Amino acid sequence: MKPFVPKRAFFEPEALEYPLGKELYEKLQALAVPIKFTGSHNRITGIPGNTAQESFREAKRTLVVGVRKSVDFAGCKPSAHYQLPLNTSCPSMCEYCYLATTLGKKPYLRVYVNIEEIFARAESYMAERAPEITWFEGAATSDPIPTEYLTGLLSKTIEFFGRQELGRFRFVTKHDKVDTLLHARHNGHTRFRFSLNAEPIIEKYEHATPSMSARVAAAAKVAQAGYPLGFIIAPIFYFPGWQEEYAKLFEALDAQLPEDARHDLTFELISHRFTKRAKNTILDLFPETTLPMDESERKLKYGQFGYVKYVYHSAVMGEIKAFMEDKLAAIFPQANIEYLV
Repeated sequence: MKPFVPKRAFFEPEALEYPLGKELYEKLQALAVPIKFTGSHNRITGIPGNTAQESFREAKRTLVVGVRKSVDFAGCKPSAHYQLPLNTSCPSMCEYCYLATTLGKKPYLRVYVNIEEIFARAESYMAERAPEITWFEGAATSDPIPTEYLTGLLSKTIEFFGRQELGRFRFVTKHDKVDTLLHARHNGHTRFRFSLNAEPIIEKYEHATPSMSARVAAAAKVAQAGYPLGFIIAPIFYFPGWQEEYAKLFEALDAQLPEDARHDLTFELISHRFTKRAKNTILDLFPETTLPMDESERKLKYGQFGYVKYVYHSAVMGEIKAFMEDKLAAIFPQANIEYLV
C-alpha cells in the first residue's frame, strides 16, 4: 500500500507553537496538501460530502493537527490502565469498525503535537500508582501507524517508555509500515500488537488495509527487532469454511515468527458482535454490506454500560472457543490468551 497522504489538513493555530506542529506544517506543505486553520480540533467544518458515504470517505482523507488540552487520560479496560492520547481515527475503512459509531459520520484523523505535555501527564499517573507498573494503550481510538511517517509520535513514545521503570506501552495496528520503528530503543517496554483476520474477511470488509500476508510479514520484522509481540484476532466470524481460513492465518504466523519471539506472545480473541446503533450506522455508510447482522441469528447480551449487543449463540461461541484454544495450544503453546469474548 502507498503511504497515507491526506487530501486536506486543518491546523489549530496553537499547534504551530510546538516543534512537531511546525514540522508537520512544513511536511504537508511539501506534499502540496491544502491547509486551513480551525479554532478547535473537535469542531471541523469544511469536509465535503453530499451523502453519508461521501462525508465518511472524505473525512478519512482529512488530517487535523491540534493540541490535546485535557489533562486527564481515559481509562482503557481490559487492555491497559489508561489511554495515551496520541491521535484519533485512521484512514482505513473497515465495515464493522466500532469507531464508525464512537466518532460519528465524519471520523477525521487527528494528531496531537504537545507530546511532551502528554508524557508529563503519563509520568504523574505512573507516580500515583508506584511501585506498581502502569500500562498505557496507544491505539484505543486510532491506528497510529499510517501517520507515523509524518509525526514520529510512536517512535518518540516507544523510546519514552523504554526509559520508564514503572511505565509500559502497548498499541495495535492493521498496517505494515513498521520499518521506522525497528530501531527504536524500546527495551522490551512496548508490546507491539497486530490486528489480524482470515484473508477472506480482510478482502471483503477491511478496505484500505494491507493483506493478511503483509501484516504477518511486518509482525515477523517486529519480532526480530525484539519487541514483545501480540495479536488481536477480531472480529472472528462464523462462516462456511471459517476453521480452515483461521487455520491458514495461524499457520502463516507459525511459518514466519522466529522461535525466540514465542516465549512472550499474547492473543486477544474477539468474536463478531454489533449493536442496533452500530448496524444502522454501518448500513448508512456501506449500504451494500454483506456483514452478518441478522438479529434473529444472535442472542442479546448487555454491555458494561447498559447497551445491548447482538452476539453469537452459546453453541457457536463454544465452537469458536474450542477451535481457537486448541489451535493456539498446538502451534503456540507458550502464548497467553488474554481473553476470548
